[in-house]
Amino acid sequence: MPRLVLLSEGLTGRTYDLRAEKSTVGRVEDNTIQIPDGSVSSHHCEILLRGSEVVIKDFNSTNGSFINGERITESVLKPGQILRLGMVEMRLESGEPAGAAGKKKLDHTIVIPQGVKLNELEGPRTSSFEGKSGFEKKGDQVGKWFLIAAIVVFVVLLAALGMILGGGCKQ
Repeated sequence: MPRLVLLSEGLTGRTYDLRAEKSTVGRVEDNTIQIPDGSVSSHHCEILLRGSEVVIKDFNSTNGSFINGERITESVLKPGQILRLGMVEMRLESGEPAGAAGKKKLDHTIVIPQGVKLNELEGPRTSSFEGKSGFEKKGDQVGKWFLIAAIVVFVVLLAALGMILGGGCKQ
């Protein structure tokens, strides 16, 4: 019995036996095979068993269906080939023992990481600050001028108050 083995990170090791002649694959629960990943459409594709062939039929999904990297609308998936739905990859296995089909059985499942890692984005850093890290203390010129202005205003107010009080006592 053929089966799909999920290879994508976070879903690794999940297998789905293909028992029915027709199975639907998608993100929502009403599919025969539910794959909870945002890159998989609600109703992504259909898997048809036609004799010994496994046929994949895309339902015009947003992110597409691919066999070994080639976008398909309807195509035969052969054992050992990689089916990608959106960003989720899976491999078709025949389900037969290694000697029965005369093919070499794969030793292990390979985890295929998704997305881009932060260290892959970093390139050579260039800086126009000539050795400054951006965290040095800045000069406080505005604060100094504010303090001088506040002292001048305070002195003027004291002088004005002195004149008012001093002038108000003479009669």
